[in-house]
Amino acid sequence: MVYSKRYDGRKIDQIRPIQAKAGVIPNADGSAFFKIGNTAAYAAVYGPRELHPKFLQDPAKGVLRCNYNMMPFSGMGERVKPGPSRRSREISMVTQQALYPVVDLSEFPNAVVDVFIELTETDAGSRCAGICAASMALADAGIPMKDLVAAVSVGRVDDKIVVDLDYQEEAYEDGPVADVPIALIPSTNEISLLQMDGEISKEDLIKGLKLGQKALKDIIQVQKDALKAKYK
Repeated sequence: MVYSKRYDGRKIDQIRPIQAKAGVIPNADGSAFFKIGNTAAYAAVYGPRELHPKFLQDPAKGVLRCNYNMMPFSGMGERVKPGPSRRSREISMVTQQALYPVVDLSEFPNAVVDVFIELTETDAGSRCAGICAASMALADAGIPMKDLVAAVSVGRVDDKIVVDLDYQEEAYEDGPVADVPIALIPSTNEISLLQMDGEISKEDLIKGLKLGQKALKDIIQVQKDALKAKYK
């Protein structure tokens, strides 16, 4: 079957509908909800607080820890096995690395800031939704930050270069598929996350990144609007 148009009718550079809200978990120091299409992420921030055990402490600055988790009922296919997995540990690590460039914990030596990301519903793009939610939650917690971080996937489905792949596109079987999650720091235009699953040419990757930059500008505005709405 030729992939002539997107299954949900979107344009190649069109992201799925977004919902975002800050301050959704009362007991957290900061929190946020971010939903794109049928992928929904909650993020809760706790800290800065003293890090234990002490041998993990950094006397020069605080430590950022991220924990990504898909709830058992959240997947599009079979039930997700509860508890940490190799995939969740990998995404936790890349989420931390995507956020570290904007977080300034120099005023909090020997402390830790924990970010817990829970995916309640997933239809592709879960790590990007988690990064968007976590970035907002850190800002909501008042953690010193240089900027927010926005994330979205770009990629190739057959011969089409598209933005924000959904589950059907990731699972396309009649041609090559590449999924490239990216995260952007808008103020410096630096990419803090770039991963790739599948094969894509250099020329198509550049096309995808250009499409992604436009989509990320829209996403960052949604994040900012949600944070402003909380403090009106």
